[in-house]
Amino acid sequence: MLRLVLDTNVVLDLYHWANSDAAPIMAALAGGHVACLADTGTLDELQRVLTYPQLNLTPEMAANLYRRYSGLVHLVPNGETPPLPRCEDRDDQKFLELAARAGADWLVSKDSALLKLRRRPNLGFRILEPADASALIQPGNRGWTPPLVRLGGCLARSDNAAG
Repeated sequence: MLRLVLDTNVVLDLYHWANSDAAPIMAALAGGHVACLADTGTLDELQRVLTYPQLNLTPEMAANLYRRYSGLVHLVPNGETPPLPRCEDRDDQKFLELAARAGADWLVSKDSALLKLRRRPNLGFRILEPADASALIQPGNRGWTPPLVRLGGCLARSDNAAG
């Protein structure tokens, strides 16, 4: 099963904006075909962002959105994070750390600072835009390469990410 970390903007695309680029991700999550990973830091950020006036959410709407998402995710405990590159946006470092710590296959993001890091070697996971992740999640798609994972001190292709 694919293990995904979604940045806050992608969560909003799924649960608030209903962005069609992310619809296959939502369907895969709802169908139990992928696992979504979160931790207290990423959930705290979502809860804070849901109060932003530009989202035009009532407190009830924000609470419902948060409850729907947080009820779906697998909560990853805080802990040691392997060495990682530094994200230009310090607020986004938490998503890199979560993906590495949780053994995620993909970090799905719209954030330019995170996307700049997608070509860095030895991350152990792929950083994808929602449209790219959605295209790879489509049923029957065999056109993607499983992400690299750390096994001992070596990197190898992940068999559990065959989608």
